Amino acid sequence: MMYLICFRFAYSATNGLVYMWIAFGMVINAVMTVLFGYIYFSFFTAFSIGKIHHTVGFYIMYGLHIAMTVGSVIGGFFIETDLFIQELPLIVIILFSAILGPFYLFSESKSKKLEGALETANARISELSVYEERQRIARDLHDTLGQKLSMIGLKSDLAVRLVKKDPEAAISELHDIRQTSSIALKEVREMVSNMKNVKLQEEITHVQQILIAANIQLKVEGNPQYDRIPKLLSNSLSMCLKEAVNNVVRHSQATECKISILQSADFIEMIISDNGIGISKSSKRMSSNGLNGMKERVEFVNGELEVSEDNGTTVRIIVPIVITHD
Repeated sequence: MMYLICFRFAYSATNGLVYMWIAFGMVINAVMTVLFGYIYFSFFTAFSIGKIHHTVGFYIMYGLHIAMTVGSVIGGFFIETDLFIQELPLIVIILFSAILGPFYLFSESKSKKLEGALETANARISELSVYEERQRIARDLHDTLGQKLSMIGLKSDLAVRLVKKDPEAAISELHDIRQTSSIALKEVREMVSNMKNVKLQEEITHVQQILIAANIQLKVEGNPQYDRIPKLLSNSLSMCLKEAVNNVVRHSQATECKISILQSADFIEMIISDNGIGISKSSKRMSSNGLNGMKERVEFVNGELEVSEDNGTTVRIIVPIVITHD
């Protein structure tokens, strides 16, 4: 009963109290092992030690645990020789569990902590990408509309003052306002069109920055002639590339990524591969994070999308070049 109380408090305790309760459990475990052969208590102690997050604390408690467990077993052999010989197979199994169990639990805990940190970092990268895009759009809008809207405001005020004194001058100002507003509208339409028609070359530069921020090495291969890729295909490939790299950063746990673009007179082939955990372990998350959208974009331009696993994930896209002008 005392051991169960120590185990319960060791499981729920925080800060330094966890070490105190584990130490109490070790003492009880050693006494029970020597007197009654209850070595299986050491298995629960190993579980408690494996849940320690602090590295130094883990190794200190692990060393004490091994020393007390082995010492109590040796002492038990001298005191209760017949009992320990009879229970020898169980003792060997529990000793191995007591030795290896804490390391397994400790490494699993560290892995979950690192995965959480990686998810947080990836979310931060996504937020920064969105923020950067908003800033770029804000700058474009300011450069495109700021001066012209100011001019329209000034000319409107001037036209109001001239409408009674000099109607002809007021009409002239109104014509200028109309002309300026038409130019501004045209520039806004061009800006929106440029946003929609993303260039493949620019997207490669953009994803390179994202991969660098995620500590993933990028290698670009191929012979693309960007000026000869129709805008529709360039836009589709750019969006697919963006989504594929997004999946690499967020789900693959990769350290390397390779983008290969092969172009001929009849087709363009783009391959995005990584050395991560593979599609089998990340396919569920990837399917909800753009894979279906990539497939729709590729099928829209009569292309083919292929996703495979070979020491990581490989996304292969082939689109025919059937558009000769935009």
